[in-house]
Amino acid sequence: MAQSFSIPRSVEWNDTHITILNQQKLPLTTEYLELREISDVRDAIATLKVRGAPAIGITAAYGLALAAQSYQTSSIEEFRTLLQKDRDYLASARPTAVNLFWALDRLVASVAHASSVNEAKTVLVHEAICIQIEDESTCRSIGEHALSLFQNRDRILTICNAGSIATARYGTALAPFYLAKEKGIHLHVYALETRPVLQGARLTAWELLQAGIDVTLITDNMAAQTMQTKQISAVIVGADRIAANGDTANKIGTFGLALLARAFGIPFYVAAPLSTIDLTTKTGEDIPIEERAPEEVTHFAGIRVAPEGVNVYNPAFDVTPHELITAIITEKGIIRGNYSTTLSTLFKEEAHQ
Repeated sequence: MAQSFSIPRSVEWNDTHITILNQQKLPLTTEYLELREISDVRDAIATLKVRGAPAIGITAAYGLALAAQSYQTSSIEEFRTLLQKDRDYLASARPTAVNLFWALDRLVASVAHASSVNEAKTVLVHEAICIQIEDESTCRSIGEHALSLFQNRDRILTICNAGSIATARYGTALAPFYLAKEKGIHLHVYALETRPVLQGARLTAWELLQAGIDVTLITDNMAAQTMQTKQISAVIVGADRIAANGDTANKIGTFGLALLARAFGIPFYVAAPLSTIDLTTKTGEDIPIEERAPEEVTHFAGIRVAPEGVNVYNPAFDVTPHELITAIITEKGIIRGNYSTTLSTLFKEEAHQ
């Protein structure tokens, strides 16, 4: 029997400010923040108050539109100069998720032919809202395609949080679980905790429980044992950037899961919108990998758990080689085979529609 459910949204536009769900405080506190300045928006992205590639793009788009409303100029040329400067400022918040740059560049391009400052300000807000609306539709389409790969009672493993609060709604890797819930199909999710920031434990487990979806939390080093003993049917993950050859950057730990899936003969799926695919990045070696503060590793809840002076390596992402990926699931369908060819063809077909 199909069931209804509700989950909080991560980003909302409110004319004079942006409201975001503060993902730093979950799961203990559900707090919403009002972002009124472009510096607030950049800080929210950089400090993971908002995270998930699509949600980052949506927030950045709203942030740029918000900043533009305060420009005190009647010159459209000066307006575009100010806009480009703020675009670059927001783009510097995080280096890996391509949706950030895609959304900002889309907004800048949207006012290329604006004839007045007032027109440009209106167009920017409209374009940002469109990005959010389109993302919700995109995520539902990704979910429908992904759900076709699963059967009732399947047990599926995921890492990090590629769910509703990482997007406009539904998510990417988590979208099939929400749609399965709507359709009365039972899927059991095994969620890795996702060290060191624990997005899987704090966010994925939290939002799936909100929707009444069957979820079991495991630590990251339990993945092999879980695959071996719990009849895992598939692994599905999101992505922060997919290179032209299919190499995929996602949360640290994803590469290890792909290797384990190959060892156990389990399908390994990547779910992402077309906006996450970057054909200008040839391979995974060209993807910049963000390294974050050592305190994320040396401290837990503000308490030191590692000795003073220890060296720390803290990459936020790793790259899964394309040969370990069974399929890439987009809003346009399920892509397999030679990704260098299939991804390029997909974009050519999209451009002609």
